[in-house]
Amino acid sequence: MAYLKFDRTQMTNLQDSLFKEFLITNQSGAYCSTTLVGCNIRKYHGLLVGPVPAIDDENHVLLSSLDETVIQHGAEFNLGLHKYQGENYSPKGHKYIVSFEWDKVPTWTYRIGGVLLKKEICFRSDHFRLYIRYTLLEAHSATTLRLKPYLAFRSVRHWTQENGKANTAYQPIENGLKMCLYEGYPELFMQTDTPCTYHHDPNWYKGLDYPKERERGYYSSEDLLVPGYLEMPITKGQSIIFTASLREKEPALLKPLMEEEMAKAAPHDSLYHCLVHAAHQFRVQKEGEEYILAGYPWFKSRARDLFISLPGLTLSIGEIEAFETYMSTAEKALRNLINNEPISVDIHEMEQPDTVLWAIWCIQQYGKYVGRPKCYEKYGALLKDLVKYLMNGGHSNLFLHDNGLLYSNGRDKAVTWMNSTYNGRPITPRSGYIVEFNALWYNAIKFYQQMLSETPGPENEIYAAECEELAQKLQQSFKNVFLNEHGYLLDYVDGQMQDWSVRPNQIFAIALDFSPLDIKERKRVLDICTRELVTPKGVRSLSPKSGGYNPLYVGQQTQRDFAYHNGTAWPWITGFYLEAYLRIYKMSGVNFIERQLIGFEEELFYHCVGTIPELFDGNPRFSGRGAISFAMNVSGLLRAINILDKYTRE
Repeated sequence: MAYLKFDRTQMTNLQDSLFKEFLITNQSGAYCSTTLVGCNIRKYHGLLVGPVPAIDDENHVLLSSLDETVIQHGAEFNLGLHKYQGENYSPKGHKYIVSFEWDKVPTWTYRIGGVLLKKEICFRSDHFRLYIRYTLLEAHSATTLRLKPYLAFRSVRHWTQENGKANTAYQPIENGLKMCLYEGYPELFMQTDTPCTYHHDPNWYKGLDYPKERERGYYSSEDLLVPGYLEMPITKGQSIIFTASLREKEPALLKPLMEEEMAKAAPHDSLYHCLVHAAHQFRVQKEGEEYILAGYPWFKSRARDLFISLPGLTLSIGEIEAFETYMSTAEKALRNLINNEPISVDIHEMEQPDTVLWAIWCIQQYGKYVGRPKCYEKYGALLKDLVKYLMNGGHSNLFLHDNGLLYSNGRDKAVTWMNSTYNGRPITPRSGYIVEFNALWYNAIKFYQQMLSETPGPENEIYAAECEELAQKLQQSFKNVFLNEHGYLLDYVDGQMQDWSVRPNQIFAIALDFSPLDIKERKRVLDICTRELVTPKGVRSLSPKSGGYNPLYVGQQTQRDFAYHNGTAWPWITGFYLEAYLRIYKMSGVNFIERQLIGFEEELFYHCVGTIPELFDGNPRFSGRGAISFAMNVSGLLRAINILDKYTRE
């Protein structure tokens, strides 16, 4: 029995199943995502979505959905499901779903009288091609399968409405057709691996409704063009493959190619394997470079997210070479940054002041897996340049003060991961001496000193001594500035401005390999975070006892922006929290960690199945919100599982 499985009762209850989504991707940047019942509820949903570089750098929905109709004795049974304005659904094909399960690929089973039909979906791993296979498991009479595509040809950020500009003409190809609705778009090829008949009858289906967009405060309706339908007989035991792609393929090749892809797929049989699969989904190739996307469906590759998530997405699952591959692209961006050059690769937000700090932490994690000698051999030169860049004030908004602390101006512009804004100004204006910046800085200096001390050479000895002197000064300054009489750490200090809010950023000071705090101080910080911030779905961005607590990420964009970092819970910080917990409580903390991870296992069956969303409400029911799959969250949990495994094995 599959780990990710939903039965008929669950699937036919639209109040539940309509908001369960799935996601499959490939390394070309394309993805397929909709709900388990096949009803699109976001403008980002579609069966074939991906980049169209000739137009812009956004993803575009080409094939929005595909309605299947089973025909017997002249009776038609439509398996599709679409929501229209109001609470109108047509057709209501979800009532035929017997089960959905995901072992290697998403699989549906439909029952229509004496007909039992199985549907499987997968992507070509390195190309913009979707496969859907239909297998007729049972049938007592002649059966016909009809496939009706809904076309969008639009950006994921826009809508399409009925118009006279759409090119409704088609060209026949072997076992299918090709179409291109608008100039600038590539042709979409739709084929089957068996002979079929295409009936051209273009019509606009108007008023399709996307409730997730309305829930987020956006316009929520569009029209889609249905050009016609493909029709073919199907017999008991027969499989028919439909494919949508940007290039034609010989029909006889579709079956072996799809089977090749399905053979590559790993099983979704546990929390760990689901997270590993999710980790692989963030990887994309573009113009010869390798990137990690921050999340689906709307995030691109972002520098901070990259360095925070890379160790968990690669090292924690034993993929050392993958780390080196993605770090190779990232190093180009880092070199550009420290040399004050334009960023030559497609990684966004490299200019953020903590990017270099997280990059050093990222390299440190690599050293834990391959050993520090090999780490120094591979990244020693980069590490030296990054540290010198920070020491010499290379960044325009990161200043090393005489007390050893780093200072950054965040009053007018968001400079930390808490980066939501209103009218261009930060909603959570963290400025001055920022707690995680300086925790990362202390850890960076001590790590660099450690690497130098273990690598012979007179120059290294001199640098190591300088690092030790700076670290001692920094440690004392850190305590003087951030540690308050209540036992926790101030979030930031800027002149006379002290932020006493209990926030999770202090966790990094006790989770990193090198902490400026002693064991008693770390334990007090951990205990306060445990009491006020930890939830079953992540660590709150603000304590309920602090002013401005806003735990529900709902409503219009502005309303959500004000809640974004003021009470919502973030799973990626849970990874660091659990690491801190084990550092302090050692083996006695193992059972607690295991219980915390259970809370995330159940999440695999909600929101987007098999992965972890961007954030959760900070209060019960702790509902998943935001992006349907978020790299830092998947990474944080994989790191936690890996660290826990090491403790239990030692």
